[in-house]
Amino acid sequence: MKVREYLIERMRERIIHMTLIDPAKQTPEKAGEIARIAESAGTDAFMVGGSTNITQQNLDASILAIKDVTRLPVIYFPSGAHAISKYSDAIYFMSVLNSRDVKNVIGEQVAGAPIVKKLCIEPISMGYLIVEPGMRVGEIGHAELVPRNKPEIAVAYGLAAEYLGMDFLYLEAGSGAPEPVPEAMIRAVRSNLRIPIIVGGGIRTPEDSLMVKNAGANAIVTGTVIEDEDFGLRLTEIIKALH
Repeated sequence: MKVREYLIERMRERIIHMTLIDPAKQTPEKAGEIARIAESAGTDAFMVGGSTNITQQNLDASILAIKDVTRLPVIYFPSGAHAISKYSDAIYFMSVLNSRDVKNVIGEQVAGAPIVKKLCIEPISMGYLIVEPGMRVGEIGHAELVPRNKPEIAVAYGLAAEYLGMDFLYLEAGSGAPEPVPEAMIRAVRSNLRIPIIVGGGIRTPEDSLMVKNAGANAIVTGTVIEDEDFGLRLTEIIKALH
């Protein structure tokens, strides 16, 4: 089964959880240990990537370490075409919809597309929308951040992504954000779009994950949570609240 099909099939059953592992923040061995614990906690898939310091070496090594301990899909969450791993099961072939830099909207995608084809990696088309506060990814992505009190702007971007044929829309508050994407924004986007919605950034507690679920998201992503030494219990509680 293709990864896209797997994700959509799981989303039809219930909201899913994906664990984001940044290769630049720990050793490959530690990435594998995180994956083992996250799978035990009930995560549905792994995303591997980060905004800065991603190299071919740490990317490949981290993905291989994760695949050593799990059969769940491992999806590359790219920061550019400079490093693309042949070991990933799929890649989010994504456009930063609200970037002021055309490189992030289409330039890196043009550079990366022949590599993805050559490596036979499954591409999953995604519109990536950065919401205030945006954090580091907003800076790196040169994003014109969507204001938290302007859900209609997120809806317009989301509809554009859907009409362009993208598979998913990702609403991103930014890694380490003090709070998740607003409930009203998620609800507004959900009521206007047919494609699945992924929400990430600022989701730290079971209450956060339940809010995102009830607002209509099809998937949530947590990354900062796993940086704590005792993350296993916290992650289990977050996923339990979803399922």
